[in-house]
Amino acid sequence: MAIINLKDFYYWYTQDQFIEISDEVAEVFLADARYEMAYQRRLSRHKAQYSLDCEDGIEYSACLHEPTPQELLERMELFIRLWNALNSLPEVQGRRVDACVILGKTYSEVAEAEGVDESAVRRAVERGLENMKKYLKKSR
Repeated sequence: MAIINLKDFYYWYTQDQFIEISDEVAEVFLADARYEMAYQRRLSRHKAQYSLDCEDGIEYSACLHEPTPQELLERMELFIRLWNALNSLPEVQGRRVDACVILGKTYSEVAEAEGVDESAVRRAVERGLENMKKYLKKSR
């Protein structure tokens, strides 16, 4: 049986507190302490301290939170409503709204691909968005 000081392993112990534990548990505590020390050495040797200001995505991933099941369900319902609104449009109008709004193509790119004037695509997209708004208001 080994005797350890809990103050060495747990930061919330402010005074020495000695307990007797089995040799296997003591070995696990010591292995964990050795691993932590090795990790700190690797950090300092390889200069792996990260700055959140270096624009490499660490800040974003640190601030990103996992959505709750409720948020996921709401997103799915919103997606389905938008999908139904888009599918309620006529074929040409829906295709143009999809290309310009969802895929991010410009009016001129869509007009050139379809062989029509740019203003026709612009008007179709505007009308399509208005029709989608009406559909969403009506379906509430």
